[in-house]
Amino acid sequence: MQNFNFYNPTRIIFGENAISELQNFISKKYKILMIYGKGSIKENGIYDQVKLALKDYNLLEFGGVEANPSYETLMKAVTIVKKEKIDFLLAVGGGSVIDGTKFISAASLFDGNAWDILSKKVEIKKAISFATVLTLPASGSEMNNGAVISRKESHEKLVFSNELVYPQFSILDPSVCTSLPKEQIANGIIDAFVHVIEQYLTFPVNSPLQDRFAESILNTLIEEGPKLFANSSDYESAGNIMWCATMALNGLIVCGVPEDWSTHMIGHELTSLTGIDHAQTLAIVLPGVLSVMKENKKIKLLQYAEKVWNIDEVDESKKINLAIEKTEKFFHFFNVKTKLSDYKVSLGVIDEIVARFEKRQLKLGERSDITSDKVREILRVRL
Repeated sequence: MQNFNFYNPTRIIFGENAISELQNFISKKYKILMIYGKGSIKENGIYDQVKLALKDYNLLEFGGVEANPSYETLMKAVTIVKKEKIDFLLAVGGGSVIDGTKFISAASLFDGNAWDILSKKVEIKKAISFATVLTLPASGSEMNNGAVISRKESHEKLVFSNELVYPQFSILDPSVCTSLPKEQIANGIIDAFVHVIEQYLTFPVNSPLQDRFAESILNTLIEEGPKLFANSSDYESAGNIMWCATMALNGLIVCGVPEDWSTHMIGHELTSLTGIDHAQTLAIVLPGVLSVMKENKKIKLLQYAEKVWNIDEVDESKKINLAIEKTEKFFHFFNVKTKLSDYKVSLGVIDEIVARFEKRQLKLGERSDITSDKVREILRVRL
């Protein structure tokens, strides 16, 4: 196992009616800005629950954070934070709202051009404390220190992370899934699944506990995902999926092992240029990455085939191909299409994505050997 440094300070308050516990973890001295998305929380009752829990607080609101949180929108919130001298932020939403809140937290106390936090990876020195009320299990942002932010002007989608933007605490109430559309449930399951894959399907470093953590999350998603997709009111399945999504990206399963975020990095470019949902891009790209890089990932792919898909096949090549096929069929179960042609993506878009990787001189993968030429190959096999 490789050396690692694990730190995660986020408290999790899990269970039915957990939103009512907000007042137990936020000081009444704070002036709070509640941040949310397009307003679905006002239709499903979550907004009312938060307002009731914080009825004795000085609470302001900022709504309108997009599914891919935009720099332009978030900077409007930063202006409010500065003007109103906000002490504490509360993100009420899914990964996009939480990611956006992390950026607001950092940008509000940043001296200089806030875009530099993303584009130049300038390190932040301070951030406003915040917490989250999770409304969609998917990204794991409720228990990690990373965020993905888009800029409409330049069609960019960039990442930043810092230990100062871990949530102080996160409320996880599985009953919020009852109001979610099937498409959002599907996207959340796929997002969590691919998060685990990119910390697992690399190369072995004698880390059996980490492998078993990852395999258990994947197996649980495979078992429980279809149940929740069929019935969003299934509280037990919702709870299992919600906890899987959180555990998939809270820093635990990546301790001591190599990671490969090429599927996400390529997927981000697809979303920024075409508007395809984040999870849909992952379902498109992942089978391509596994197919093109199968020799690099051979040992772990064989393990994945056995431990996750229970494939009993002597021929190693067939075994790997079956594992990739089963992965793609799992995405299909949730009515998610997995080819670029399904979304009418042109060769010109592929060329633009490749050009972006060439310009940034990025080399992806656990061995940093996925060059721009490999990116082209990965995308072309997905046409």
